[in-house]
Amino acid sequence: MENPVIFVGAGPGDPELITVAGQKALAAADLVVHAGSLVNPQILSWCQSTARLVDSAELSLEEITGEMVAGWKSGQKVVRLHTGDPSIYGAIHEQLVVLKASEVPWKIIPGITAALAGAAVLGLEYTLPEITQTFIITRAAGRTPVPEGEDLALLAKSRSSMAIYLSATQGETVGRVLGEAYGPKATVAMIYRATWPDQQVIWTNCENLAESLAAEGLDRHTLILVGPALDAIYTGRETPKSKLYDAAFTHMYRAGKDEAADQPAGKKPDEA
Repeated sequence: MENPVIFVGAGPGDPELITVAGQKALAAADLVVHAGSLVNPQILSWCQSTARLVDSAELSLEEITGEMVAGWKSGQKVVRLHTGDPSIYGAIHEQLVVLKASEVPWKIIPGITAALAGAAVLGLEYTLPEITQTFIITRAAGRTPVPEGEDLALLAKSRSSMAIYLSATQGETVGRVLGEAYGPKATVAMIYRATWPDQQVIWTNCENLAESLAAEGLDRHTLILVGPALDAIYTGRETPKSKLYDAAFTHMYRAGKDEAADQPAGKKPDEA
């Protein structure tokens, strides 16, 4: 592809958490259409001083894609800058449909989504061995509905690790649903603006979720985390260790003690 429109994931907020590829794309761009209500403005400091910056916060789909198509047709290097990762609640599909119809080439540079940033903040592993091996990213139904088969109550029945986006205004519903699945006392972490300078981490439980949101005045930019892996780090209880680093567990890169004695000197288990 020659000079594609580049969709860049800006990451969760910290300007240094954009990828190297994303930074290079911004530095080369002539036109940057950015989600001004969500993207940390410091990230725009990677742009050259001559770049035209268009805030998409108040623009419609037609206006956003119109800017990108017009910029590309005039020979400009165009970047569409999304918060987090563009593939998660980024509404990129509808933008790509327009670009494809206009025969405009495109490329996507992924970014760090809030759930991964939140895990880093807490020191959380979503997939603890023998505790949970499933991680769900979802949202509660609000002004934007969810498919019937993806209702929060149905997903919560798995009792797996769950990150709930875009649902801080649904505290009563989310707390009730999670309480029914995980138990009313199950640990919940709420992370406001993960990796931003004003980041907040609030620990609560399912039955007090709505009250905690209200007490902190949180109605947006808040990630809600729940699940047995989260509960394990909050309570400090001991959990099973991974087989990956267990000296007694053999695999293609590591033989057990007895097997290692039988290997020719200087050979790895998979090379013997």
